[in-house]
Amino acid sequence: MVTMAALTVVCRPLALWRGAGALVTAGPGRCSSAAGSGFAAFGSRGGKREAAGPPGGRGYSESATEAELRVHHLEVESAGIVVFGINRPQSKNAISRNLVEMMAAAIEEVKHDNSVRTVILRSEVPGIFCAGADLKERAKMQPSEVGPFVSKARSLINELGNLPMPTIAVLDGAALGGGLEMALACDIRVAASSAKMGLVETKLAIIPGAGGTQRLPRTVGPSMAKELIFSGRVIDGTEAKTIGLVSHVVEQNEAGDAAYHRALSLAKEFLPQGPIAVRLAKLAINQGMEVDLKTGLAIEEACYAQVIPTKDRIEGITAFKEKRLPRYTGE
Repeated sequence: MVTMAALTVVCRPLALWRGAGALVTAGPGRCSSAAGSGFAAFGSRGGKREAAGPPGGRGYSESATEAELRVHHLEVESAGIVVFGINRPQSKNAISRNLVEMMAAAIEEVKHDNSVRTVILRSEVPGIFCAGADLKERAKMQPSEVGPFVSKARSLINELGNLPMPTIAVLDGAALGGGLEMALACDIRVAASSAKMGLVETKLAIIPGAGGTQRLPRTVGPSMAKELIFSGRVIDGTEAKTIGLVSHVVEQNEAGDAAYHRALSLAKEFLPQGPIAVRLAKLAINQGMEVDLKTGLAIEEACYAQVIPTKDRIEGITAFKEKRLPRYTGE
């Protein structure tokens, strides 16, 4: 069990456009500087971070609730893990224009931050992950606006799927429509047994438009994906684990964040590994799955060639010989 007391959390504000506020985190804090270690192979970006309360907290201060997305940089034993917390309690975390813009900015930021080893995507609203598109906002759009908005949402989810580091979606509550599509773009999904999920778009006489028709069959197989999409069926976390939609299922706790704790524990398993190797392994798997085996093996060979000249590879061999834990720097 991971105790939240063991974590230090910092938040990196981001300047956004269209008058959107900076990303903030719940709880009082003080500003402190934190330099990223940086991967030589991937570039570096520094900046200041603000200390704050842990993302497991369920309270919402008056100022914090204004941010629809909170970005938490964990520290101490969890340094390198970044948590994206969706926070739209009044709309069940439905995907709005503003949320799309805030998530796009956050993704762009971590994409270039080499101190980030894993991104966890979760909800900070009890009982809900994401209810899909904000239909109230959608109803106010002109027909000519719907297509461009869906394209932006689709692009956002693609960017989430293309992040170079591992990503974990935490389903402690319902993930419907675009919410499940967002989770499908992550490398790993962890769910509470009570969490509800489904691609329900056909009930509204539309189809999944942000990758659901492509990522779901790649995850659970085409026949099961067709069954779920044609029926718009909603399943729970236990069934999702049975069909392979989620990797881990846990019984929900009183705080409503059992899946988050499991995801955090899983993310910490990734931290000691060579960061360049982890990123290249993800690249090799993702690209290899889209091609024939022969081409996939060539992709693997090309990715392997990139780890050979790294200092981390030499450190791994040296640590093995000296019977000690390796100290990887991402170089």
